[in-house]
Amino acid sequence: MENQKNLAESIKSKLFGKPRDLKDTHLFHKLSLVAFFAWIGLGADGLSSSCYGPQEAFLALHGHTYLSIFVAIGTVITIFVIASSYSQIVELFPHGGGGYVVASKLLSPTLGMISGCALLIDYVLTITVSIASGADAIFSFFPVVWHTYRIGFAILIVLVLTYLNLRGAKESVLTLAPIFITFLITHIFIIVLAFFRHVPDLSGMVVSTKTDIQSTVSQVGIFGMLFLILRAYSMGAGTYTGLEAVSNGIPILREPRVETAKHTMRYMAISLSFVVMGLMVAYIFYGIAPQQGKTLNASLLEQIAGGWGKSGFAFILITLISEASLLFVAAQAGFLDGPRVLANMALDRWFPTRFSYLSDRLVMQKGILIMGGLAALLMFLTHASVRFLVILYSINVFITFVLSQTGMVRHWWDCRHEKIKRWAGKIFINGVGLILSAFILISMVVMKFNEGGWITLFITAGLVFLAILTKRHYYSIAKQLHRLNSLVATTESEENSTGAVLLEPPKFDAKAKTAVLIVSGFNGMGLHTLFGAIRLFGGAFKNFVFIEIGVVDAGNFKGVQELGNLEEHVKKDLDRYVGFMHRQGYFAQGLRVVGVDVVDEVNRITPEVIKRFPNAVFFGGQLVFEKESFFSPIFHNYTVFALQKLLYRQGIPFVILPIRV
Repeated sequence: MENQKNLAESIKSKLFGKPRDLKDTHLFHKLSLVAFFAWIGLGADGLSSSCYGPQEAFLALHGHTYLSIFVAIGTVITIFVIASSYSQIVELFPHGGGGYVVASKLLSPTLGMISGCALLIDYVLTITVSIASGADAIFSFFPVVWHTYRIGFAILIVLVLTYLNLRGAKESVLTLAPIFITFLITHIFIIVLAFFRHVPDLSGMVVSTKTDIQSTVSQVGIFGMLFLILRAYSMGAGTYTGLEAVSNGIPILREPRVETAKHTMRYMAISLSFVVMGLMVAYIFYGIAPQQGKTLNASLLEQIAGGWGKSGFAFILITLISEASLLFVAAQAGFLDGPRVLANMALDRWFPTRFSYLSDRLVMQKGILIMGGLAALLMFLTHASVRFLVILYSINVFITFVLSQTGMVRHWWDCRHEKIKRWAGKIFINGVGLILSAFILISMVVMKFNEGGWITLFITAGLVFLAILTKRHYYSIAKQLHRLNSLVATTESEENSTGAVLLEPPKFDAKAKTAVLIVSGFNGMGLHTLFGAIRLFGGAFKNFVFIEIGVVDAGNFKGVQELGNLEEHVKKDLDRYVGFMHRQGYFAQGLRVVGVDVVDEVNRITPEVIKRFPNAVFFGGQLVFEKESFFSPIFHNYTVFALQKLLYRQGIPFVILPIRV
C-alpha cells in the first residue's frame, strides 16, 4: 500500500510538478508575474483579436475602404478609454475581481452575479474561439482532405493547455512567451515597412478619403454614412475583448500589484492600438480585398513579402504560424481568469464552494478542469466553427463592460462631494466607457440576435438561474445551521464568567484514552461533535486533541499577510476549545496546520498524534439534512468519509458522528 502511494505521488510530481511549500517565504514572488509576463499571459487575448477584429470591421464597410480610417481612429480611442477605465477599477479594487467584484460592490450582489456569469461564459468562449481560429490558420496550409482532423486537433490543444495550467500559471506563461514575442516582432515589422513604403502616398490617401466620403454621402446620405461607420465600428467589437483580464488577474501579479497591473494595461493598450491601426491602414495602402480561403492578414503578407523569393515565403509562413500560435496563447486568459471569477463567486456562495479550493500546485484545479472541459465540449458541439463562435463570443464581455462602467460612474457620482483628486476626469473616463460599451452591446445584440446571439443570452440566463438556485440552497442550509451555533453563545457566556483558561491545566496522562477531534473552527458543528463524543463514551476519554486545518483557498491566497491572518485565526479557535476543556477538568491540546487539502494535512500529522497519544480515537462530525439529493455531494463537504477510509487502512479508529439539522 505504501509503495503504491509513493508511486502515485512520484507520477503526479513528474506530470504536474512537486507540491508548493506554503512555508516558503518567497512563495508569492515565485508564483507572481511581472508586468512583461502578465502582458503575455493576460494580454495575448486582446492582441490576438487583431487577427480577426480589424478584418471584421474592414469588411463591414462593403468596399468603402477609406472610411476604415475613421473606424480605426474610433477603435484606438475606445481601446484607450476602456484601458483607462479599467486602470481606475484596478486602483479602486487592488485585490482584483474585475467586473464581478465591481458590479457586486458598487451596484448590487445580484447584478454582480449576472456580470460574473457573463464573464464565465466569455472565458469559456475565449478558450474555444481562440483555439478554433488558430486551428483554422494552421490547417489552411494543409490539403482539404486533412481538414477532417481539425476538430480533433483543436480539442487536443485545449487538453494540452489545460495540462499546462494545472502545473501552474507562471509555468504556462513561460512556455508560451516565445510565440507572443514572435508575433509582435513580425507584425511590427510589416506595419512599419508598409508605412515607409507608402509615405509618398499619404497626400493621395487624404484625397482618396475625401472622394470616398463624398461618394458614400451621395449614395446613402450623411446619416447613412455615419451608420455604416458605426456598424463597422461595432462589428469590430472582438478587438476589445481581453482588456478586462488584468483587473480579474491581479492576484497573480507581482507586488506592488496595482502598479504592475497598470503597467500591464498600458502595454496592452499601446500594443493593441498600434497593431489594429497599423493593419487597417496597411489594408488601404495595398488595396487588400477579400479572397476565398484567405484572411486579410494573409493577403497583406503576400502583397508585402510575396516577391522576396524563398525568404519571403519563410517570412509569411513564420508570421501566419505566429498568428495561429498566438490565438492558442490567447486562450490563456480563459484559463487564468475564468477559474478566478468562478472561485470568487463560489466564495460568495453563488456556486459550490469546492470551486474556490486550490491544488497542491496552488492553482484552482477544479476551475481549470471545468473551463477546459466545457471548451472541449463546445468545440465538439459547434464543430469548431469560428464564425458561429465569434457570434456567441462578442456579446458577453460587453455585458460585463456595461455593468462595470455603470458601477464606476455611480461610485464617482456618490463621491462627488468628497475631496477626490480629478473627480470630474474620473467620472468622465468611466462615463465615456459606459456610453461606448452600451452602444456596442446594443448593436451586437440587435444585429446578431438571429444569427446565434440569442444562444449566448440563453446560456448566460441559464447560468444565472443555476447561481440563484445555489445561493438559495446555501441560504436555506445557513438557516438550518443557525440553531447549532447556539452552543457557541453558551460557551462564550461560560468563558466570560469563569475566565478563558485555568491557572493549572490538568496533567497529561499518556496511558489514558484520547479523543482526537477534527474541527473546522470554533462553531456549533465542532461543539456538537465534542459533546456527542462525550455523551456516547461517557468519561472514557481523559485527553482531548483538536485538529484544525486552515484551508488556503482563493479567498485568502493573496499574500504572506493573509496566510498569517489565517494561521492566527486557527490558533484562536483552538485556544478556545483547549480553554473550554481545561475548565471542564480535561487535558486538551490543539494542533494546527495551514494547507490546501484537509485529508492530506490530517494524514501528514496523524503519525505524530499516534506517537504521543497511542490510545487515540479520531472523531469527525457530518451534517445530515432532512432532504438529501443527488447534488448534495456537489454542494457540501464529505471530507470525514475520506478521512475515515484513509485512517481505516492504517488501522486507526475513526468515528463519524451524525449531526442532524
